Amino acid sequence: MLDDRLARWQAGFDDVFALVAGRFAQADSRRRARMYVLGLLSGAERKNSWTLAEQAGDLTPDGMQRLLNFYRWDAEKVRDDLRSYVLEHLADSSGVFVADETGFLKKGTKSAGVQRMYSGTAGRIENCQLGVFLTYVSAKGRALIDRELYVPVSWTDDRERCAEAGIGDEVEFATKPVLVARMLGRLLDAGGAVPWFTADEAYGDNPGLRTWLQDHDLDYVMAVSCDATFTTPTGPARADALAALAPRKGWQRLSAGAGSKGDRLYDWLLLDPGADTHMLMVRRSISTPTELAYYICHTRHPVPVAELVRVAGSRWAVEETFQFAKNETGLDHYQVRKYDAWYRHITLSMLAAAFLAVTAHTERQRDQKGEPDPDMNT
Repeated sequence: MLDDRLARWQAGFDDVFALVAGRFAQADSRRRARMYVLGLLSGAERKNSWTLAEQAGDLTPDGMQRLLNFYRWDAEKVRDDLRSYVLEHLADSSGVFVADETGFLKKGTKSAGVQRMYSGTAGRIENCQLGVFLTYVSAKGRALIDRELYVPVSWTDDRERCAEAGIGDEVEFATKPVLVARMLGRLLDAGGAVPWFTADEAYGDNPGLRTWLQDHDLDYVMAVSCDATFTTPTGPARADALAALAPRKGWQRLSAGAGSKGDRLYDWLLLDPGADTHMLMVRRSISTPTELAYYICHTRHPVPVAELVRVAGSRWAVEETFQFAKNETGLDHYQVRKYDAWYRHITLSMLAAAFLAVTAHTERQRDQKGEPDPDMNT
């Protein structure tokens, strides 16, 4: 049975790499890319150019470093292939696109975009790079499908420093919500459907992103701060003020999805401020009723509260997705400084993680169908 699973794993890997192989015009870059992704999938504790070179049987990391820094290949095209692969295999009516960021702790000042800034990964201000990611979450699985490196204004105001890190003059400062809109725009341009979008308050509080989503007819549920304002017939009102005036009988106890200890149950309240297309949803902790969280909801058609809760709960899967990619496919194990090299490593790590997500879904399907294993019939 184990041999059969390994054979399926190998065949699945051959299939996914065949999708991107044509993006590497040179035979050596294609071979290196294949070995790089296999190395990311290996059990090596650290997955940088040195260890991946050892996995490939090389005496030095030069070949792997050339793959990231010098060979000609388009990481954007590989990203497109990866996104299509994920949506082909994991797309489901339950699908939600989630935006979030993660930090990559760094030493020194040379890595593209690095500076001291708040990292949710560390839970404090650290010297780090920040990557903004778009994740697809469905009942079939979840995977990172797009990425942007956040380049602070301290960098874009210093073009000489940018040039040293390989950041071209075409790269201008963009806020994290703008980077999210850019990734969603690429998805839409590729013909992708976006049934739902969600993100935390760093994005929900941004009126520019909300307007962009509405202009593109996208439904969303995003967390907002307690002082977020909603338009009412009598003027603007804060989210926490509206919640305080709400009737006590309006709350519903619903699950926001399964957690490590069972269903994540909260009390939920949906309010219509009454002056535009936005709804306010409030989440209340069962154990600590004074602990509230707020969400801004925009839908083109009426939606049950349970569905809005499900979408909001989808965001919590992203932290696990980041952790999985970091632990299993070396998302944060890179040792590159250049702008393009960051995108290349991150994209190949995302490809490896997506392969694992799709493989896990495929194996679950086999188990559910009770398909016989050839080894059991010999």
